[in-house]
Amino acid sequence: MKKLLFTSLLTISMLSACTTDEEKVSEQDHTQQDHTQEEQQSNENENATTETKSEDTVSSITQAEALKTIKEQLGTELAVVMPNNLPLTKGTFLTATTTGSDKQAEVLFLESKEYIPVNDVKLKNASNATPIAKLTVKLFDSIDEASEQIAYEDYSKNGGQQVPLGYNINGYQDAGAGSLWTGWNEGRWALAARTRTDNPAAGVDLAKQAVEYLESHTLPIPHENGMVHLDVYESGNLIVWQDGKLVYTLDSIKDPMKALAIATAFNQ
Repeated sequence: MKKLLFTSLLTISMLSACTTDEEKVSEQDHTQQDHTQEEQQSNENENATTETKSEDTVSSITQAEALKTIKEQLGTELAVVMPNNLPLTKGTFLTATTTGSDKQAEVLFLESKEYIPVNDVKLKNASNATPIAKLTVKLFDSIDEASEQIAYEDYSKNGGQQVPLGYNINGYQDAGAGSLWTGWNEGRWALAARTRTDNPAAGVDLAKQAVEYLESHTLPIPHENGMVHLDVYESGNLIVWQDGKLVYTLDSIKDPMKALAIATAFNQ
């Protein structure tokens, strides 16, 4: 009887030991799998980060080179200042077409899904690239004549309904011909946001966005003045400033906040 009992206990002990060993092996397998998955995920993340950094670097280098080439191909002796960057759609390349003479230079900035050199014949096909902005720099015979091109206004002296725009800046509203303008001044700049009279809040909202943006971004210093017209409906964004006898004009920009971003990129 004792022999049978001993044999049964020995069998149970052996089975238990086998089960424990199997569980340990199973746990080790799971642990090894977890480590393998973590390593794979880590490698994937590192590769993704590397690819992103690589894309950013390529984009940055390509844009810097493009801007340098654009300036070299202006075809003018005018001392034109170029922006140090432009807001591109992710994954696109900066390119442009240029024209120039003794008294004027014009650049149509474009973005393309594939790299296209500046002034390449492919840019004659509108489907190959999308316009970002047009820059025109014109030389006038005198500083006074150049100054006359700037529609500068001191909005605080024009009257109109006063509206707070934040950062201790007040705007002044003026309506006419179905449009409602919210105008304000910052330094030597006169800025205005346009909306329709049936959507007055949109103009104030755009003006507030612009004021907030300009708290951390600086427009070029004009000599003597500059003007900004921003359009809620993306149909008339215009930025003009004077630099002595030169007048810079930025237009053909749909997004009003992108217009500001491009203008502030001239502040080198």
